[in-house]
Amino acid sequence: MMVRPAAAALALALSAFAVPALGAQECFVRGDRAAAAERPSPLRTATVQVEGETVQLCYGAPSARGRTMIGGEAVPHGTPWRMGANEATSIHLPFAATIAGVRVEPGSYSLWAVPGESQWEIHVNRQVERWGIPINDGVTSADVGSGRVTATGAADHAETLTYRFDDHGSGHVELVLHWENTEVRIPIMKAM
Repeated sequence: MMVRPAAAALALALSAFAVPALGAQECFVRGDRAAAAERPSPLRTATVQVEGETVQLCYGAPSARGRTMIGGEAVPHGTPWRMGANEATSIHLPFAATIAGVRVEPGSYSLWAVPGESQWEIHVNRQVERWGIPINDGVTSADVGSGRVTATGAADHAETLTYRFDDHGSGHVELVLHWENTEVRIPIMKAM
């Protein structure tokens, strides 16, 4: 069978559009994406490959700018927090997993927390495309579940909120929040 050059070119072009669906997702931004890059708390992402599949976190990255953030006025202990700035902090998982012990199906979820001095309550939520605050009954009613994780002192000071993934292999990663002198590790386990 002979394939015409135009048909082959069309097939190649269409396959290029299929590739992004296998990788990272585009982060939700309210308003203009270019303007979002210029915000005082810019949009950031953290990604990790888990057994060949991309997990992505989207968050607004605020800076302390001389203020006490965690445990201070901005992020008081015992009060719901969006785990970033601007839009809700969101995670995309291309596979079933647990996040802080909460079982989830493949898809996108928002994360919010109730920080404490030594323990944080991490909430996994179905509402992704929303502004991060307020965290009210309308938001909490979409929670999939919550789990508790430990907050520890960080080895160094982080002026700006950062997230990274630590890969422990065999489908186990930790989402690590680091801001000021606080570090919080949130386990994510791929369902087997």
